[in-house]
Amino acid sequence: MDSPEFIVRLHPMSIITGRGDSGDTDLLFNRRIAKTSLRVEALGAVDELNATLGLARAATTDAAFISLIDALQHRLIGLMGELACLPEDAPRYAEKNYQALTQADLDWLVETAKAHEARGVRFTHWATPGAEGSLARAGLDLSRTVARRAERAVLALHESGEPVPEIIRLFFNRLSDFLWILARVENP
Repeated sequence: MDSPEFIVRLHPMSIITGRGDSGDTDLLFNRRIAKTSLRVEALGAVDELNATLGLARAATTDAAFISLIDALQHRLIGLMGELACLPEDAPRYAEKNYQALTQADLDWLVETAKAHEARGVRFTHWATPGAEGSLARAGLDLSRTVARRAERAVLALHESGEPVPEIIRLFFNRLSDFLWILARVENP
């Protein structure tokens, strides 16, 4: 039986606050930053990637595939937390023991990619996403392109002088390759 839906009120304040009307937005630890900043651009790209993965997830009933997408999304949520923290607040982030990407996450991504690649990669319609009629595969191809854009945004942030941990940069480089592989295996 499906669990019932609940509406939870987190606080009496509306989501629509108007705080961003001046072109700024909130980061962690009560920091404000321009919505046009490279950091917000990177956060937005990762948020969009998370949403496209949700589309791929919703397009299948395969439990293993759903579990895999859940694992990726969980890591992206932690990664967004790290990006939503200014470099000067990184010690506070770590002190609070918030989720952060680790070498184990990168190792998981690489090992999982290799395991899926070993199953055999199909090259049918690989250059024309959606041609096979699989919404899940098309969603993964969309996610792959958004992952590359997110990677470029993260690299631009890093190159601007605002350091982004190397593990995040490496994770993105491997993530888009993994999504390409995943869109080409037999059962997404």
